[in-house]
Amino acid sequence: MSITKVHARTVYDSRGNPTVEVEITTENGLFRAIVPSGASTGIHEAVELRDGNKSEWMGKGVTKAVSNVNSIIGPALIKSELCVTNQKGIDELMISLDGTSNKSRLGANAILGVSLCVARAAAAQKGITLYKYIAELADARQDPFVIPVPFFNVLNGGAHAGGSLAMQEFKIAPVGAQSFAEAMRMGSEVYHHLKILAKEQYGPSAGNVGDEGGVAPDIDTAEDALDMIVEAINICGYEGRVKVGIDSAPSVFYKDGKYDLNFKEPNSDPSHWLSPAQLAEYYHSLLKKYPIISLEDPYAEDDWSSWSAFLKTVNVQIIADDLTCTNKTRIARAIEEKCANTLLLKLNQIGTLTESIEAANQAFDAGWGVMISHRSGETEDPFIADLVVGLRCGQIKSGALSRSERLAKYNELLRIEEELGDDCIYAGHRFHDGNKL
Repeated sequence: MSITKVHARTVYDSRGNPTVEVEITTENGLFRAIVPSGASTGIHEAVELRDGNKSEWMGKGVTKAVSNVNSIIGPALIKSELCVTNQKGIDELMISLDGTSNKSRLGANAILGVSLCVARAAAAQKGITLYKYIAELADARQDPFVIPVPFFNVLNGGAHAGGSLAMQEFKIAPVGAQSFAEAMRMGSEVYHHLKILAKEQYGPSAGNVGDEGGVAPDIDTAEDALDMIVEAINICGYEGRVKVGIDSAPSVFYKDGKYDLNFKEPNSDPSHWLSPAQLAEYYHSLLKKYPIISLEDPYAEDDWSSWSAFLKTVNVQIIADDLTCTNKTRIARAIEEKCANTLLLKLNQIGTLTESIEAANQAFDAGWGVMISHRSGETEDPFIADLVVGLRCGQIKSGALSRSERLAKYNELLRIEEELGDDCIYAGHRFHDGNKL
C-alpha cells in the first residue's frame, strides 16, 4: 500500500521552540510523528535544519524543513509508489533526495518526521503494534520482549539547568524492581523525596525543574548532588535496588585539552581546569563512594584517547553519546579503539529509523549495550517507547517523572508491559544485555 498524502507543519516542543510534525495518509488512515531536538547537541549529529531568521522564533524556525517535506519529500514519495512497508527503500530515497552526508540540504528533522510516520503506517497495514514492527525490521527476538530499565534524570545541571553544577544529568535506575510498573513506583517515590530534600537544603526554588523534569537546585559539585540522591534512595528503603548514573556532557566544558568544572563562572581560573587524567581520578573517586553503574560521555566528543584510556580502568557501563552521535562511522571507530561499551541511540542524531536500527545492531554485534534516549526538547510523541522494546535494548532514558512529554514515553511502556503480560520480562540488573535476554 503506497502513500497518498504527505503533509508537514510547525508545532512546538517542550521548550517552546518550533519543531516539525509530519502526517502521512494511506488507505488505512492518517499517521503522525513529531521530531524532538537537543540542547547539548554533538557537532557530528545530522543537521537539524533551522531557518536562522533572527526576527522570527529567535532564529529557530523550521519553515524550511516543513517546506522540504511538503514540496520535495512528499511529492517524491507519492510519485515513487513505494509500499509503506518498504521502510529501507523509503529512507534511502529520502537520503538520496538530500544528497549530503549529514542531511544538511533537507534537514534531519524533515527526513526523520517522515521516516517515523512511515513506520506507524506500516505497522497499521500489517495489523501489528509498532514495537513488533520495529522488531521485525531489526530482526530482533520477540519471545519474550524485554521491557527496559528506566534511567530517570532526577537532578539536572550543565546545559539543562541554571546553577553552577557542571555535569548535566544525575539519574536513578530501579534495577532491583520486578517489573516496569514497580520501577515507576520506586522512581516516583525517590524523585518526590529528592524534591523535598532539595527544598529543605537549598530553598523553595530548588524544587523547580530543568528541561528534562529533574530538580535543578543551585548545587556546586557532583558530590552534593549524589549525596542528596543517595539520601532520597535510602529514605525510601531502596538501597541496593536503585542505582545511579551520570551524564557529564563535558564537551561544553572542554577547553584547550582540559576540563573546566567551573565553566559557568565567567572568570573561571584555568589553573583549576582538570587534565584528562585528573578527570579520570575524579570519576574513580565518585565510583568508589557512590552506587554508580553508568557513566555517559565521561570525555569530550573528540577526545578519543582519553575515552579509550578510561574504559580500561572501570567495570561500569560507559555510554557514548556525543562521541558517536548514532553515526555508523564514528561507532565503528569507537568500537575499534575500545572507547566505550554502550551506545546512546537518539533518532534525530542520524535522521532515519533504518539508520537507527543499523546503528543499534552495529553496537550489539560488537558486544555493546544500547540505551535509547529522548532529547531535552521533547514532544508528546512516544515513539521511543516502542523503539526500545522493539530493539530489545533493556534501557531507556526519558527524563524524570515530571513533565508530560517525559511521562508520555514511560506511560506508553506501562501500557506495553501490561499488554504483553507473560510475553515480556523486565531487564532489571541485566539492563546492559537486554538483547541477550
